[in-house]
Amino acid sequence: MSFSVTVSPIAEAKLREKAAASGQPLDVYASQVLEHAATTPSIDEILAPFRKQVAESGMSDQELDTFFEDVRDKAFQERHRRPA
Repeated sequence: MSFSVTVSPIAEAKLREKAAASGQPLDVYASQVLEHAATTPSIDEILAPFRKQVAESGMSDQELDTFFEDVRDKAFQERHRRPA
């Protein structure tokens, strides 16, 4: 598919700079950037199942904070455990 896109002079300059740095023509580089932006899920899309589970769990914000602090602390202790 081919179409025309208008970008600001600043965006054009940045795209040209990055395309040159990658050794690619501007149109190839811009196409890759658009492909990546269109096909990479957003943070909201990635987190949607987790957010749904949290909402369905009935945990309060405080309970959730405490849970994650405990998990973080345990992971830290595991990583820093000294061999016997």
